[in-house]
Amino acid sequence: MSRPLVAIVGRPNVGKSMLFNRLVGQRLSIVEDTPGVTRDRLYAECEWCGRKFDMVDTGGIEPTTDSEILLFMREQAQIAIDAATVIIFVTDLRTGVTAADQDVANMLLRSRKPVVLAVNKADSTGDTDLGVYEFYSLGLGDPIPTSAVHGHGTGDLLDECLKYFPPAEEDEEEEDLIKVAIIGKPNVGKSSLVNHILGEKRVIVSDMAGTTRDAVDTVYENELGRYMFIDTAGIRRKSKVDERVEKFSVMRAQLAIERADVCLIMIDARDGVTDQDTKIAGLAHEAGKASIIIVNKWDLVEKETGTMEKMRKDIMRDLSFMSYAPILFISALTGQRTNRIFELINYVNDQSNMRITTGMLNNVLADAQARVQPPTDKGRRLKIYYMTQTGIKPPNFVIFCNSRELFHFSYQRYLENQIRSVFGLEGTPVRIVIRQKGDSE
Repeated sequence: MSRPLVAIVGRPNVGKSMLFNRLVGQRLSIVEDTPGVTRDRLYAECEWCGRKFDMVDTGGIEPTTDSEILLFMREQAQIAIDAATVIIFVTDLRTGVTAADQDVANMLLRSRKPVVLAVNKADSTGDTDLGVYEFYSLGLGDPIPTSAVHGHGTGDLLDECLKYFPPAEEDEEEEDLIKVAIIGKPNVGKSSLVNHILGEKRVIVSDMAGTTRDAVDTVYENELGRYMFIDTAGIRRKSKVDERVEKFSVMRAQLAIERADVCLIMIDARDGVTDQDTKIAGLAHEAGKASIIIVNKWDLVEKETGTMEKMRKDIMRDLSFMSYAPILFISALTGQRTNRIFELINYVNDQSNMRITTGMLNNVLADAQARVQPPTDKGRRLKIYYMTQTGIKPPNFVIFCNSRELFHFSYQRYLENQIRSVFGLEGTPVRIVIRQKGDSE
C-alpha cells in the first residue's frame, strides 16, 4: 500500500552518498572520502518516468567488524533492507570485487529482495570497461556501469528499479489514505489505543516497557475515511537507551514520523508532560507534521472541578512551541473519547494541506501592518513587499522584504499569529521564509 522504497547499500566509500545525491537531484547526503561518514539513513522523495518513490541512503556495511559505529551502521542498513521494495547494491569498479562485496552480496541474497547491481566509478565514456564483467561473480545478475560523478548509467539504474515496483494503480489507492504515527515514551498506551481502534489484539500489549520493537503498519477504514496507523516503539531518554535494539527503536519511531501525515503524541495523564515528552513532541514539530496531543489514562486520574482545564494549561505551558496542537483526553482502556480521534485526524490533516491565495494572504498582511507597524532600526524601517504560499504539509510561506536583518523574530511570530487567527491552521506547524530584495531564487 505504501510508496515503493529504494535502498542504496554497499560497503563504505564506494560512492553511495554521491550516487544518492545524483539520483534525487539535490545534495542531501554528506559526501566525503572517509569511510563511515554517512551514519544515519537519509530519505528523499524521487520521481522517475512518472512514478513517485522514496529513496534511502545508508551507512556503509562492514560485514565483519568490531567497531561499535560500524556495527551500528550495519544494523541501520539492515533496517533499510528489510523495508525496501528494491535494493541498489553499489560496488567500486576501481577496486574490483572484494571479499566485503561478496559478504554483502550474500547478505542481500538472504534477504530475498530484488537487487540492482551498480558498478560505480565507471567514469570513462565509450566501450564498457572489461572490469565490469568481474562483478557477475557476485551472483546478482547484470552489473550496470554507473558514474555518480558524471551521471552515466543512472537512468538505466532507475529503469531497472522500476521493473520491481508494484503496478501504478496500487500506489494510487494511497491518495486518500491518511498515515498516522502514534508516538510517545514507552508504556504510555500506544499499542492499547491501536487495539481499541481495531477492536482486536493486532499489536502486542504488555506492561513491560519496550515490548513494541518495530513500527507496525495497520490499515483501518470507517465512515470517516481510510487510515494507516503506524504503531511505534516507545522513545526512551538517551541515558536509558543502553540496548542496541532500543537505539533502533528510536530510529524506527523517527522514520515513522517522517512517513506520517499526522502524529498522535501520547502523554500519560498521571505523569503530565515530562522532559522526554517535550523531546518527542519536538521531533514531530521539527518534521513539520500535523499533530494531536493525546492525554491517555485519563480514567486513572483523580478529578476535581477544573482538573482537565488545569492540565490543559500545564500542557500548553510545557509544550508552548506546539500551542497550535489540539489536546484530547482519552482512555485507551475504556474507550473514553477515542471516537473523537478520527474527526481530529481529518481536521488537522486538512489544515496541514490548506492552500491560501496570494491575494488573501496580502490582505491579511496589509491589515497586520496597519495594526502594528514593522520594526525600525537606526532610522531604517522594515518594508514588506508581499507574501505568498509555496507549499503544504506543513503550510510554507515566503515573505519578501527590503532587509532580512530588520525582520525581527517577534514580528515574524506576530504575522504567523495573524495568519492563524484568520485561516485557522490548527494542528499544523507553519513555516515562514524571509527573503530580501536581491536574493537569488
